[in-house]
Amino acid sequence: MSARMPSSFAARRFTGLAALAAGVPVFGGCRGALAPAAESSERIAILFWIMAGAAAAIWIAVLLLAAYARHRRRPPRRRVAMALIVIGGAVVPVLGTAALLVGSLPMLPWLHAPHDGLQIRIEAERWWWRVHYRHDGRIIESANELRLPAGEPVTLLLGSRDVIHSLWIPELAGKLDMIPGRQTRLLLRPARSGRFDGLCAEYCGSAHARMRFTTVVMPRPRFDTWLARQATPRAPASSDDDGARAFLSRGCGGCHRVRGSAADGRIGPDLTHLASRSTLAAGTLPMTRRDLERWIARPQHYKPGALMPAYDMLEPAERRAIAAWLLEDA
Repeated sequence: MSARMPSSFAARRFTGLAALAAGVPVFGGCRGALAPAAESSERIAILFWIMAGAAAAIWIAVLLLAAYARHRRRPPRRRVAMALIVIGGAVVPVLGTAALLVGSLPMLPWLHAPHDGLQIRIEAERWWWRVHYRHDGRIIESANELRLPAGEPVTLLLGSRDVIHSLWIPELAGKLDMIPGRQTRLLLRPARSGRFDGLCAEYCGSAHARMRFTTVVMPRPRFDTWLARQATPRAPASSDDDGARAFLSRGCGGCHRVRGSAADGRIGPDLTHLASRSTLAAGTLPMTRRDLERWIARPQHYKPGALMPAYDMLEPAERRAIAAWLLEDA
């Protein structure tokens, strides 16, 4: 018995630490959800406080009843006991749940209603985000970063190409599942400019914890300027550009597209104007040339489960040239 105690204690300690670590993203999301930056998140925050208040009132009532029962010298009469059981165990929960349901259901049509304003299509993949904007009748593709104009309604058209994901931007909106073969809608109206973290809130596989993205809310004129810039292809590479030549000759263009070059792959993220994004690999690394070189060489080291193959067979100078070419045109 004594020989098992250390391992049992270690197991309990490991379980507790694992639970604490698993709860960090949840508490971080709750903190963001309680600092709303959009009309939809404000409504959700109000609903949260109503539910939290109701839960606190029930908890206090249960504690008071428990304290009363403990200090009462004689048991209550049978009728009183039955009345407490019926009222506290059936009537109050039914009425309370019905009241919360009636108060929350009217929010759903508003949060998912179609709107004639800006529409952005987002497709979740393992384990990154494909983002489509429309500009002058054309579809402009980006990845892992969402840009929105402040103070305007935006409809996100959400879908998935593989398994069920869930998009969550705590400061701007609630969670919404992204289901293969089905399109869901989420209406946002960001109230202020800023950068807001988003993540996948539905376990989707081995790299789920590293499936994040950044939402950048900016004034409408800046958004229009940025979108117009994203719509332009990158400047053609010169014939002696080592980075462009290595990118194409090593097969990178078979998976990735760079508008303005011969690379036209559709499997991985579109890398046009890559330097305009703040992170690599869906929030895994910062967008720097050194980190991009590391990512090209050993993607699974930084993001276990990533589907991109490793290119550690390339010479360091070749990886350096590819990274420099991708980042030279923001």
